[in-house]
Amino acid sequence: MTFTLYHHGSSVCAAKVRFAMAEKDLDWDGVYIDILKGEQFDPEYQKLNPKSVVPTLVHDGTVITDSTVICEYLDMLDPETSLHPTDPWERAQVRYWTKAVDEDLHPACGAVTFVCSHRHTVAKNLGPEGVKEFLASTPEFSVTADWNTKKKIFVRDGFDAPEAPEKVKLYDSYLQKMEKALEGHDWLVGNKFSIADVAMTPYVNRLAMMSMRGMWENGRLPNVEKWFTRIEALPNFKKCFIDWVPEDLTNDLRENGAKSWPEVAKILEIEI
Repeated sequence: MTFTLYHHGSSVCAAKVRFAMAEKDLDWDGVYIDILKGEQFDPEYQKLNPKSVVPTLVHDGTVITDSTVICEYLDMLDPETSLHPTDPWERAQVRYWTKAVDEDLHPACGAVTFVCSHRHTVAKNLGPEGVKEFLASTPEFSVTADWNTKKKIFVRDGFDAPEAPEKVKLYDSYLQKMEKALEGHDWLVGNKFSIADVAMTPYVNRLAMMSMRGMWENGRLPNVEKWFTRIEALPNFKKCFIDWVPEDLTNDLRENGAKSWPEVAKILEIEI
């Protein structure tokens, strides 16, 4: 089997697929698409992925898009290393997590990431005219059915965007759900590492990379803190989530996030 993965260091969805493939011990060739420079809008790439997002997986000539679908596809190809539980009830619980990620958490992550960091990175890399072209190139139906419009507002207005505080609170609500699910357990479903943990890892790591560990540390969400410590200790974590992020982008996420943290903490009523 030959796998080619179109991906980027900043993409939480691409990181999820890298993590799943590593846990399944699947080898792949990569094509790096710099989504902060607009490479996902290249017409040739849009033929593979009309939403102009990453990841895209090409398996022996077959194109699969959307990270949750890719992970399910890989488990069907290689069921011996499946990350989906075989128990029907546990499998249903896992699907609740992956479904919620796609419907709620991922759009919230996109909003919070642009509000807190990416709007500054894009402006630095592309300049005023480049930013206009970058925003204009985003398909209306992408992360959400109206992502073109919403992204323009988040980039332009930052925390003053009407939905920004609600997106921060929605993001935090998933950490709260994790805290409850992890009570007395090491992992999110059935006390076994599964695709639910794979799916949530990129979103918690995104906050960590944006200097926002205060959303769970200092006794706020101790179960989440212990879970993420376990995740960071996994052999595949660093190479899937840290090593693929360019140094300048890592610095941007950390520094821009640190500057944004007081505003996030204020929204969530966290004392700092």
